Amino acid sequence: MSDIKTALQHRILVLDGAMGTMLQRYNFSEDDFRGERFKDYPSSVKGNNDLLSLTQPQAIADVHRKYFEAGADIVETNTFSGTSIAMADYDMEDLVYELNFESAKIAKQVAEEFTKANPDKPRFVAGSIGPTNKTASLSPDVNRPEYRAITFDELRIAYKQQVEALIDGGVDVLLVETIFDTLNAKAALFAIEEVKEERHIDIPIMVSGTITDASGRTLSGQTVEAFLLSISHIPLLSVGFNCALGADQLQPYLQRLSNETEFYTSAHPNAGLPNAFGEYEQTAGQMNVLIEDYLKDGLINIIGGCCGTTPEHIKKIADTTKNYQPRQIEIII
Repeated sequence: MSDIKTALQHRILVLDGAMGTMLQRYNFSEDDFRGERFKDYPSSVKGNNDLLSLTQPQAIADVHRKYFEAGADIVETNTFSGTSIAMADYDMEDLVYELNFESAKIAKQVAEEFTKANPDKPRFVAGSIGPTNKTASLSPDVNRPEYRAITFDELRIAYKQQVEALIDGGVDVLLVETIFDTLNAKAALFAIEEVKEERHIDIPIMVSGTITDASGRTLSGQTVEAFLLSISHIPLLSVGFNCALGADQLQPYLQRLSNETEFYTSAHPNAGLPNAFGEYEQTAGQMNVLIEDYLKDGLINIIGGCCGTTPEHIKKIADTTKNYQPRQIEIII
């Protein structure tokens, strides 16, 4: 079962939890983020978690290791903001290739350690491709509804650079995640297809959207079904939802998705909704009860956690998942 597609035919795969939540535990200072290499850097870099793959690689490896120890089959690379568009906030656009390459390499080394120790449970690395901090569908200026802060082509070029670096670093699958604007995601998917064609390779693609509130729509206004139709022209490994909502709020949308698609399905919800201080209070046990409802209803092929989730959450989920069969699909695309 060394191939992720083969593994998915046999069992539900467990994705890791939040990288950011784990890194907060380190309480890294500005100096820690800078490390020796960037000690004289002119801009503030605190909060640039992707940079830690260069300045604190051991911490990133340790987080991956903790999730694998908890039972995760797949860990995501520390590259959620790894595009030139997002890195412009720190004046670090020139580091994009290196950040993605090194992040993928760190995750792959840890994955190989665990696969070697237990070949019957191979571990995989998903190259995390975040939504960027700009949207191609919506204007950031209420007085100029026609204005766009970014073009499709600018997104495509930025995503292509990230994708090439992640593949060079050794990822097993690409995960276009936390999609609030489907046009951004389509640019990412276009870039991936370009790279596949140019390199004559195939690599599995996971897509994960974000339902932003009780309206049941993405930020750019699409329903579950519309989102699915917009991305189904690409042969995907899986489609699912993550972030914004807790497991209980996400369930009805997963049900609709599961009924409509022949792709594998995924979910990595938050640990509930944040409190007034932006903290996630849902315990591993509380979240696990809600996730088990997904499993009982046969909604899921890949399950993990997003904001606020930790190895404790993933361990509970992984232990419970062993007792259930994956969602069945008639046609595997």
